[in-house]
Amino acid sequence: MTTIFKTTTRSVLALAFIGLLASTGAGLASSGGGGGGGGGGSSGGGGSSSGGGGGGSGGSSGTSHFMPSNQVCKRGLVFSMKSQKCVKAQHSGLDDKELLQQGRQLALAGYYDNALDVLDAVQNKQDSMVLTYIGYSHRKKGDTDVGIDFYKQALAIDPSNVNTHEYLGEGYASAGRTELAKAELVVVQKLCGNTECEQYEELASALAGKPVE
Repeated sequence: MTTIFKTTTRSVLALAFIGLLASTGAGLASSGGGGGGGGGGSSGGGGSSSGGGGGGSGGSSGTSHFMPSNQVCKRGLVFSMKSQKCVKAQHSGLDDKELLQQGRQLALAGYYDNALDVLDAVQNKQDSMVLTYIGYSHRKKGDTDVGIDFYKQALAIDPSNVNTHEYLGEGYASAGRTELAKAELVVVQKLCGNTECEQYEELASALAGKPVE
């Protein structure tokens, strides 16, 4: 799976997703009811707002065709394009690619618990990006050590995943493990080929104590 994505993709996707949620009021699936609160990712009924998704992301263009940007299902459910409604994630009939895309969208928008439920339905748990966004969701929920462990599992499968290296560095930075975070910054620079890619800039900001997405 491609691991280096267009540098503006994640910001456009997450902001568009959150913006459309706001423009639709509750921003919840009419067929799924309930749903996870704003950026804090607690899910089942209005969560708190938090720092949103940090670091690089990957994948599709600004608007994913796997899930409408204003469609957020209740925990344990995913959006089926075929039936145009929320269905149980474990019996949705969606393939791993679709589940990963929805899980990634939810994670980047701050619906961390929802994202974990969707990613748990993926059959191939040895996919580097699946492990990356499981780790990302745990880290953004405050479970930094759990997140770091999943990042390491992801990198054991795909050592050149620049997004995972960025996230791992951010995890180290938030845990006060500065030297390890700096080492990840060096790796990110090598993978990007420069210091101008979004992954490098985000991790450098985290090391400087600045807020990241």
